[in-house]
Amino acid sequence: MAEAAKKIALVTGAGTGVGRATSLALMNAGFTVVLAGRRKEMLEETAKLGPAGMSLPVSADMMNPASIAALFDTVKSTYGRLDVLFNNAGMGAPPVPFEDLTMEQWQSVVATNLTAPFLCTQHAFRIMKDQSPRGGRIINNGSISAHAPRPFSSPYTSTKHAITGLTKASNLDGRAYDIAVGQIDIGNAETPMTERMVGGVLQPDGRMMPEPRMDVKAVADAVVYMSGLPLSANVLFITVMATKMPFVGRG
Repeated sequence: MAEAAKKIALVTGAGTGVGRATSLALMNAGFTVVLAGRRKEMLEETAKLGPAGMSLPVSADMMNPASIAALFDTVKSTYGRLDVLFNNAGMGAPPVPFEDLTMEQWQSVVATNLTAPFLCTQHAFRIMKDQSPRGGRIINNGSISAHAPRPFSSPYTSTKHAITGLTKASNLDGRAYDIAVGQIDIGNAETPMTERMVGGVLQPDGRMMPEPRMDVKAVADAVVYMSGLPLSANVLFITVMATKMPFVGRG
């Protein structure tokens, strides 16, 4: 706790769901957390739910490179360092047949889910390699979709497979600077985004079937564990999923 109290974490998509739960867990573990997202009011609500003085809400648009750059400038000018980056913000396209997807839908998902984490990781590298003590940790939000797709999910699934490549490559490139990069692949965390699963979601065989969900705290606790490791150790990949969700063995 004493060590964590001196550490700065940045969470993208911190206003809702996994981002909010993880931000609160990091704050409760002693980290000061920069809360990034598009909607300032949601970030401020996250801040109020956590310990006083342990967070900084910063409005940032993950589809805008200049906004991302300004976010990291704020981190550096306010705290002088960055110890943990959780690349969490993401989006999907409408579940329409593959051939009906528009270029705009594809590009929006790629910009948010892949280009933004790439840019955030670049900015984090620049801060982490030059700070003292040197180094830091970057955690990417992958997904079960980094392993297996759902029907009508090609943009989301493609970007999540690509995140796995980004995790591996940036972890390799980060070695020289004591930067550890890992990935958490999440399956059916209980958030507003997965509420539709309670009523039933489309399965590959054409059936609509309800799917089990898990407490989002399990995800937040895993990120806190990864964040608290010494930089001499790294969780490269971890999967946290609802035990009975369709994935292992196809069903």
